[in-house]
Amino acid sequence: MALPRIVPAPPGIEIVVPVHDEEAALALSVRRLHRFLSTEFPFTWRIVIADNASTDATPEVAAALARDLPFVSWLRLERKGRGRALRAAWSQSDAQVVCYMDADLSTDLRGLLPLVAPLLSGHSDLAIGTRLAHGARVVRGPKREVISRGYNAILRGALRARFSDAQCGFKAVRADLVEDLLPTVRDDGWFFDTELLVLAQRRGLRIHEVPVDWIDDPDSRVAIVRTAVDDLRGVARLMASSRVARFMAVGALSTVAHALLFVALRGLLGAVGANAAALALTAVGNTAANRRFTFGVRGRAGLLRHHVRGALVFALTLALTNSALLVLHGLDSTPPGAVELAVLVAANLTATVTRYVAMRTWVFAHRRRSSSRLMTTDRRTA
Repeated sequence: MALPRIVPAPPGIEIVVPVHDEEAALALSVRRLHRFLSTEFPFTWRIVIADNASTDATPEVAAALARDLPFVSWLRLERKGRGRALRAAWSQSDAQVVCYMDADLSTDLRGLLPLVAPLLSGHSDLAIGTRLAHGARVVRGPKREVISRGYNAILRGALRARFSDAQCGFKAVRADLVEDLLPTVRDDGWFFDTELLVLAQRRGLRIHEVPVDWIDDPDSRVAIVRTAVDDLRGVARLMASSRVARFMAVGALSTVAHALLFVALRGLLGAVGANAAALALTAVGNTAANRRFTFGVRGRAGLLRHHVRGALVFALTLALTNSALLVLHGLDSTPPGAVELAVLVAANLTATVTRYVAMRTWVFAHRRRSSSRLMTTDRRTA
């Protein structure tokens, strides 16, 4: 009688070590990490060495480590990119929490438990090590310090990032979120981390921060100038894809359409009537476009409610723009057409801020509250 095959249970934590041409330091780092996990870490674990297109002896070293050490495996990719390596490893993981750390182990390993514990408990969705928060102890040169602080200041200003350190190579994510998050991340290089965090923040996911002890690796392989340029390109791309940017694009098109309709109908209906007709004609298209592109609502659920609320918001816009026209006509009963149009466009743009707040907090608020309740339920049942 054949004995039943024992299938090992999925580990609680999978630690990915992305590497590229790390033959000199890889064995020492992985053995040190393995020893720490074996003696001091309370959860089940697995180490995955993710080799992205190394051209030295890194694949041979990684294969030897996988043979010699239990719970160590390695993955080979033929294309370079840290993000690509993490994407490949995390996508096929069966662990509860996936995380990664740099091969040089610059971050003190004692930070691993406080990094992953909030994710295993369901308290948080992602966790990052931070070198810039109170309590962190960092040893590095002034050049790297200035670059790191400057980059994170850019993220706070341009992308409204609420996390303090996007670049620290010490991060973890709940595995049940990976399948949904990874397809939305476009970058496969160094900007992968930043994009992942920004998109997670935009979804309302909770990001836990752990101040870490960190010592700079003088043999770092990061090409600072090229990486900085790529990161700035990524920041610009995320700015262009933000909800506010999409709303502004829809608003700009609506304003142009409104202005053209106003000019076409002005002679027939007069200024106030032309404005009302132009707003009525653009209101439906504006609400539909914002529903789909700005707030990401698909399907017919809530469609009528959204358009009714959108019409009420545009009634406010109509009141503001008509008031501006009435004031203008009170000052000059026959203003030039160009001045009349300029005042109307200015009033419409002023109303845009109010319209965005109303759409975010009221028109499409039901979907946001439903998503929040669903997320809370998922955490409780996890």
